[in-house]
Amino acid sequence: MKRKDFIKKGILGGTALGLGSVISGCKSDPTHSTESELPNINFNKTFDWRMTTVWGKNFPVLGESANMLANLVNKMSGGRMRIKIYGSGELVPGYETFDAVSVGVTEMGCGASYYWQGKSPAAVFFTAVPFGMNSQQLTSWLIGGEAVGYQLWKETYEPFNLIPFLGGNTGVQMGGWFNKEINSIEDLQGLKMRIPGLAGKVLEKAGGAAINVPAGEIFTNLERGVIDATEWVGPYHDYKLGLHKAAKYYYSPGWHETGSQMEFIANLSEWKKLPEDLQEIIYAASINVHSWMLAEFDQKNAEYLEIIKNETDVQIRTFPDEVLAQLKAHSATSINEITSSNSLAEKVYDSYVKHQNQINKWSQLTEKAYYDKISIR
Repeated sequence: MKRKDFIKKGILGGTALGLGSVISGCKSDPTHSTESELPNINFNKTFDWRMTTVWGKNFPVLGESANMLANLVNKMSGGRMRIKIYGSGELVPGYETFDAVSVGVTEMGCGASYYWQGKSPAAVFFTAVPFGMNSQQLTSWLIGGEAVGYQLWKETYEPFNLIPFLGGNTGVQMGGWFNKEINSIEDLQGLKMRIPGLAGKVLEKAGGAAINVPAGEIFTNLERGVIDATEWVGPYHDYKLGLHKAAKYYYSPGWHETGSQMEFIANLSEWKKLPEDLQEIIYAASINVHSWMLAEFDQKNAEYLEIIKNETDVQIRTFPDEVLAQLKAHSATSINEITSSNSLAEKVYDSYVKHQNQINKWSQLTEKAYYDKISIR
């Protein structure tokens, strides 16, 4: 018996009820009703999509996530859905990914929502909020419980004919590379730093200048003094980019990106044309990639932190408490400016901060207590 005939008979036969409960329990909207009819699968129809990314093709972890999604979707669909990946600049410039997917130049994109804050101020809250939630807390807001965060994310993107999916998380990032010590808030005045998103506005309030430099230009700009400092991700990417050769001081913690959420986006019109099972497959694959990325960053960053410590002359420092306190105050002001002028941004942030305040009580009692009280060998 042919495999697809066997599957068809399995779905239509006595095992359909059991399979139905599994399929209905994997909805791309986690707040769905648990009662659902089985999808009508046409095994002879195939779909060929394209995905453009903010990152260079095969860029470590971030670019690899797009490849991983495409491979998973292909395997899970039995070859019925194929997604071809295009890196930044191959079809469109990386920072035009949002528009390219919105108008249907490609069916999917890969990037981070804070690059689109010019499109919708609310978008920034789905990547990183200075002094905000970490990756675990953010994931619980997005897909835990009633998935309130995910519903708001979809609401933010729907006017642009887009639907978002979790695309991984970097975890807490490093605070950045500096060509001078940061001993007080005054040391940030006049500082030209590559720093995107809401954090850039915070730096400007501290007297610095926020500059958005593509990844491929960061090292050259830092080495030549075009910028005085830069954040990127963490030890793994930073070392691979050679930033340890361009700046002497490496600061922690990453107050600006406490758990940066990456994303996949799909053209909503094209998404609605997909059969239900392929929609579920894309969602399930995105969750798989999401889990992998955080694990990969944790493993690689731990490994490369040791390399930076043992094989370079870099001085690893911690931002003074006074500097962090001032940046936190500027962050509150910057967020208020965004939310007071945009009702959707206010709605999203109200939900975000409500969840953060609640989950922080649990984290203080458990994870913080663990790190504070238990010595780690």
